[in-house]
Amino acid sequence: MTASLKPVSSAPASVADEARAILARLGVPDSAFATGGRPARSPITGEVIAHVRETTPDEAKAAIGRADAAFKVWRKIPAPRRGEFIRLLGEELRASKDDLGRLVTLEAGKIVSEGLGEVQEMIDICDFAVGLSRQLYGLTIATERADHRMMETWHPLGVCGVISAFNFPVAVWSWNAALALVCGDSVVWKPSEKTLLTALATHAIVERAAKRFGGVPEGLCEVLLGGREVGEILVEDHRVPILSATGSTAMGRQVGPKLAERFARAILELGGNNAAIVAPSADLDLALRGIAFAAMGTAGQRCTTLRRLFVHESVYDSLVPRLAKVYGSVKIGDPREQGTLVGPLIDKAAFDGMERALDEARAAGGKVHGGGRYTDVAGDGIYARPALVEMPGQTGPVTRETFAPILYVMRYSSFDEVIELHNAVGAGLSSSIFTLNMREAEAFISATGSDCGIANVNIGPSGAEIGGAFGGEKETGGGRESGSDAWKAYMRRATNTVNYGNTLPLAQGVKFDVDA
Repeated sequence: MTASLKPVSSAPASVADEARAILARLGVPDSAFATGGRPARSPITGEVIAHVRETTPDEAKAAIGRADAAFKVWRKIPAPRRGEFIRLLGEELRASKDDLGRLVTLEAGKIVSEGLGEVQEMIDICDFAVGLSRQLYGLTIATERADHRMMETWHPLGVCGVISAFNFPVAVWSWNAALALVCGDSVVWKPSEKTLLTALATHAIVERAAKRFGGVPEGLCEVLLGGREVGEILVEDHRVPILSATGSTAMGRQVGPKLAERFARAILELGGNNAAIVAPSADLDLALRGIAFAAMGTAGQRCTTLRRLFVHESVYDSLVPRLAKVYGSVKIGDPREQGTLVGPLIDKAAFDGMERALDEARAAGGKVHGGGRYTDVAGDGIYARPALVEMPGQTGPVTRETFAPILYVMRYSSFDEVIELHNAVGAGLSSSIFTLNMREAEAFISATGSDCGIANVNIGPSGAEIGGAFGGEKETGGGRESGSDAWKAYMRRATNTVNYGNTLPLAQGVKFDVDA
């Protein structure tokens, strides 16, 4: 196949030129591209950067087969040695951070610091996984039988499938892959069809680390490029015992039952209709900054984006006008430009969804500050003004996730009332409270407080570190990635009982005597 990396529109060529240079530096081969392949677009200008050669169904099945064979070799490698491979991957990511972070900006539309920050997450999880490679601990268990020892051991599970979304095009793969590889699994990745170039670049970096390591079995890390049909192959293949899928709740409702039908493990990272509470005692300056990033960062296209804001009636009139002013003055535009805080939406469908939600909010009595198309940019990228919507109550579009920069603001009067409102939505990913009242803070993170997988105090719900398990409850899917004991999802547990005596006592006092 021949490469197709030339710009194919009349939009400015700078995005395509820069992407082409980065891909070449990172070592992406020409064979990854093909005239007439799937177009890779930049949301910055809307232009096509390249045409990517898609994975055929037969190629996808063959890739899974290679990964299955690679697993049977990789599982025999001692875990600390597997950790050395991840250490080298971290080194390669450090060396490529500027280029890969820039490519994230070009293909996903993130501002420069967020693109770099995503690659830093990859580096961080590699560091985490290297240490973990010497900490895959099992337990020694007390046994009721004399001259016996009981213990648990953990073993590699198999091929780990990863389906990732456009908004974190490389970090989500690394959260899964770094742990899975250290645990002895192979990895097959189906990236979003909206961010194929960053996947190709990441795979090239992995290949460099593998070459330095030496002896990595063919197929240990595979990439499947294409649309939904390729992802379905990965979901349905019985050679994939565990699959991590990041996306919408609707996607999870389709993927989850298919995995359950064949008794595969699912790590589902789905929607998040995240909320924050601003209590009477809150530091309003701190809350303002935390809310602004959580609600407008990544143009509202994070699963942890702040979408609902409950403000106590005693501070509502002090905070909300200030917040509206921030919304009116935030810099929107090309994410490569210094000072830009809100870049483009991923595509027109995202903008259309935002417009429908705002129309529905107005019909429900909402007062909209901002919103609408932002056109003071070059090219055909889709940019939107962030919208702050004062709502009379939690109704209409407030109860569901719209993947765009919309923040619904509502008044509350009592703590018990706001906790009930906070928890009265389907998703349960991330949450936060701004308060200087210790009782409120502790109640919020208690069993009777937030029902989310992430509950923060005096920071927003958006932005997580790899040291903590990431994921949520209810319609968010219940999956966890990184942190704590998330590694156990990528391994199988065996309970072992060893009899080192010369008698055979049975558990629970059972007697079963036979003539020998």
